[in-house]
Amino acid sequence: MSDYQFAYLTSTSHPGFLGAPPLEARPDAAMVVAGVAWDGATTNRPGSRFGPYAIRRASHMLCDGEHPLFNVTAGASIADIGDLALPNTSLTGMRAALEPQASALIAAHHMIWLGGDHSITLPLLRAYRKQHGRALALVHFDAHCDTWPDHMGEPSGHGTWLHEAITEGLVDPKLSVQFGIRSPAQREIRDYVSDRGGLIYTGRDLRGLISPAQLRDVSAAVKQRLTSAAGTPVYLTLDIDCLDPAYAPGTGTPEPGGLATAQVMTLLEELHDLNWIGMDLNEVAPAYDQAELTSNAAATLVWTYVCGRLALTR
Repeated sequence: MSDYQFAYLTSTSHPGFLGAPPLEARPDAAMVVAGVAWDGATTNRPGSRFGPYAIRRASHMLCDGEHPLFNVTAGASIADIGDLALPNTSLTGMRAALEPQASALIAAHHMIWLGGDHSITLPLLRAYRKQHGRALALVHFDAHCDTWPDHMGEPSGHGTWLHEAITEGLVDPKLSVQFGIRSPAQREIRDYVSDRGGLIYTGRDLRGLISPAQLRDVSAAVKQRLTSAAGTPVYLTLDIDCLDPAYAPGTGTPEPGGLATAQVMTLLEELHDLNWIGMDLNEVAPAYDQAELTSNAAATLVWTYVCGRLALTR
């Protein structure tokens, strides 16, 4: 592959996520972080290519103590390989370059991917589908359904990846759950997942439900659904615009009426023991952030996922 070099790529010659060292310094890490600094499919405000750096920087305040629920420390259990070298002007070229790199990493490590816009998720799902040999279960936090059949007139982009993933058989729609959906869309697009047997909890459905007790029925229904087929691999994709702009203004397509940071944290905490195989967090665009609200929320949500995984192996 070409050796793509761009100034915005994060190097882990400095501490990575949670202060983690490069993989070569910790080859037995329980989990590995990689940045996918790509935003060429953004339809509104670009800049999420700078998301991985901002998330890593925000995470450095989280690495010196135990998680308050899971009672684990995470910094000594992960490695960070920095941002992957990818072309930055071609969606097709990016996906073609990302998938084989992802496949090699997935075969050896539990991966955390920092985006980048949401178009990165499709090649990641292709790599996971090949690795596991079966359609995946999916948990998807987002303001947008991402099931449009085209991308503002283009065949593919950050709003079509889930439609493509279902069409390609990468994910099982009956084992797919969406949280926070609220953006304008035609009914058949907005309800694409539920019309195929999946669960959708819209932003309106979740209003006022924040604590574990308030979200108990939701988390129980999700667990029952995603554990109905034994051993089904579950992938998490978290678009930061699932959060209301009050909590995450630094994103390309903000949608008012969204989730609170505490809601998403509660759901990740309550669902921590699903059969997770990996996750991505995307669409953090630091240029539009205020007081680092978005990057801090993103870092904390990734930290919650990591600590939830580590708690199962104590």
